[in-house]
Amino acid sequence: MSIKEMIAKRAAKELTPHSIINLGIGIPTLVPNYLDQSQFFLHTENGLLGVTSVEEDKIDPLLVNAGKLPVGEAIGASYFHSADSFAMIRGGHVDVAILGALQVDGSGLVANWAIPGKDIIGVGGAMDLLSGAKKIIITMSHVSKDGSPKFVEKCTFPITSTRIADVIITDLAVFIWEEEGYVLTELMGNATLSEVKEKTTAPFSISEELLQKEES
Repeated sequence: MSIKEMIAKRAAKELTPHSIINLGIGIPTLVPNYLDQSQFFLHTENGLLGVTSVEEDKIDPLLVNAGKLPVGEAIGASYFHSADSFAMIRGGHVDVAILGALQVDGSGLVANWAIPGKDIIGVGGAMDLLSGAKKIIITMSHVSKDGSPKFVEKCTFPITSTRIADVIITDLAVFIWEEEGYVLTELMGNATLSEVKEKTTAPFSISEELLQKEES
């Protein structure tokens, strides 16, 4: 299993059946591979509730998600104007948003739309999703291509929203926001606690369960 698939599979465990879920581009688009899609309602901000995966020979070039990837439509799916779609998001009708990130910092802030000095990626619907979704899950690699940490003490890239991310899932670890900080609750794959500490500059605590597991 690839690193991206591993992260997506773990993210799927955070989801409750019958919830409305918006998937960002990148790793989040892999999450449906690990869901019983009849039990979840997938939403895309360009105007479809009831997104499903689609077989290659049944692709409709006019039916795509917000990341311009081909999608299918579930039984009972509904279409609507993108303005109505964003009204759903801003009105708190999306239960979970799963997003990628360039950085997340120790105070829970997310940066995922621009790197200073480089071409702008574009904020897309992330600003609205971070503000309006009931639960935010961030899926990302733990370090960037140059090896620098992405879970940092303070974001150096422009932040997307002042909303705190509830869950961070990387290829090394899972962090849950509790009260005023992140708690490391799980190691991913073959990651070690020392490796996570070495590649993270954000402050975090370690759950008692994980500490006991490491000590045993």
